[in-house]
Amino acid sequence: MKWKERISLAVFICLVMFAAVLVLDIQMSRATSHGSGRFVPMHGRVQHKSFQRRYLQKIQSGQIVNNSSERMELGKSVQKNNDADEHHDETNQLPNPLPDVAAIRKSLNAQIRTKLVKPENEEYFRRRDSFQVLLDFADEAEILGQAKKKKKRRDPTLGAVLGYEMNSNSSVWDKYHLSITKGELYPEDGDYIEELVDEMNGSPIVNISQKAGGTQLKLVVEFPSQRYALFKPMRFPREQETLPNHFYFTDFERHNAEIAAFHLDRILGFRRAPPVVGRVLNMTSEIYALADTELLKTFFISPANNLCFHGRCGYYCDTAHAICGNPDMLEGSLAAFLPDKEIAPRKTWRHPWRRSYHKRRKAQWEEDDHYCDIIREISPYNAGRRLPDLVDMAILDFLMGNMDRHHYETIRAFGNDSVPIHLDHGRGFGRPKHDEISILAPLYQCCIVRRTTLATLLRFEFGSKRLSQILRASLSRDPVQPILWDPHYEALDRRVGIVLDVIKECIDKNDPADVLVGYSSWKKGR
Repeated sequence: MKWKERISLAVFICLVMFAAVLVLDIQMSRATSHGSGRFVPMHGRVQHKSFQRRYLQKIQSGQIVNNSSERMELGKSVQKNNDADEHHDETNQLPNPLPDVAAIRKSLNAQIRTKLVKPENEEYFRRRDSFQVLLDFADEAEILGQAKKKKKRRDPTLGAVLGYEMNSNSSVWDKYHLSITKGELYPEDGDYIEELVDEMNGSPIVNISQKAGGTQLKLVVEFPSQRYALFKPMRFPREQETLPNHFYFTDFERHNAEIAAFHLDRILGFRRAPPVVGRVLNMTSEIYALADTELLKTFFISPANNLCFHGRCGYYCDTAHAICGNPDMLEGSLAAFLPDKEIAPRKTWRHPWRRSYHKRRKAQWEEDDHYCDIIREISPYNAGRRLPDLVDMAILDFLMGNMDRHHYETIRAFGNDSVPIHLDHGRGFGRPKHDEISILAPLYQCCIVRRTTLATLLRFEFGSKRLSQILRASLSRDPVQPILWDPHYEALDRRVGIVLDVIKECIDKNDPADVLVGYSSWKKGR
């Protein structure tokens, strides 16, 4: 090759390299024009703008952009603004800041079937996509908590069935006892329940005795006019969890679990748990001075010079597990008694999914996946409301982590249509980091649940407020609040998702009409 050809080739290569460097410099200049000088790939910016157009849509007067034509106009507007941002560096000004995500979330109406709620939460989108099939079985207004409450005829009350009438002189206790129906202990609009709770917290105590039976200490508190409540004393602080080596049947009972269970039962819409309130009693003037003879025998003065007692029961009723004042005050829960059994007899049933209460043996349902087929052939579980009621109870227990459900009671006056009463939740809220799936056995073995219960759970999962927020606000009104340790609130929201997972699996494998009680009538009425 001649020297002239070599010079020409070298000049050509230099020109090509110069052009390449110039192009790269332009690309880097454009990519850093919207940031602090760091290099951002062009494809990354395109994805970010796409994210803005999909989720951070502009809201006018609190309205959400829904139809496609409005979204197209909005897309043009966003693109115009993005193009204008390319020239901000010429005036040494920062580009307009991104929209305030928190402000946008606050202004949005929760649109479940669009991708507009909680845009920064990838887990939310994952769960929404996972539960998309469930959203078809509830009205959007139900999920958003905006459903209009239909006035429906209330079932006959216990007072009407037994022939008792209320009058202007009836006490809040009379209203509570005589307004019980076959489906609930009190109505949703029963304002007298708040009056009853306040009365239990403020009324003077006239007598205290130990409740017979049971594995742990409970006291029967008598108020004036022969009104009674069950007192469970505080044993340890809110933060103490169930001891890892304790079986469910030897776990301590927690007074705060009783308080939280009443509020949770009401929030779920069941209203099958008696009213409960926290109260602080004076050990000397309200317990020792009023205690009956048998209870007085167990009182003593501790080495710390505190007044203590232990009572008599199956577990933890000894000097080593005594209840002591702090220094002379004792916190506990008060649960309103149901109507006297002589007036309104109750029937006690062995729970079909009762655990073995043995260190080594398991119950039949724990080893037989088809156990529900046997139960469905036995009255009253073969027809009527009883089986869906037990599934509701299982969901309540699972949310609390309560494994101690061996029996339940119904009111005889209503026959087999009586709802199971939600009693004795002292062993709930003990292990916030553990989810005991076996509590949901009635649900996943029978694959049956009320459609209204599903709609309620969907509202907690996708509505404007999570279950933990609603329960926290409700418990804040109790006299001995705070009631629960924070990890228990986190566990509630996690467990709602787990219940929805189980229901989804049931619907995937079965006809929705066979799984959801009340689905057919709801579908016809839409």
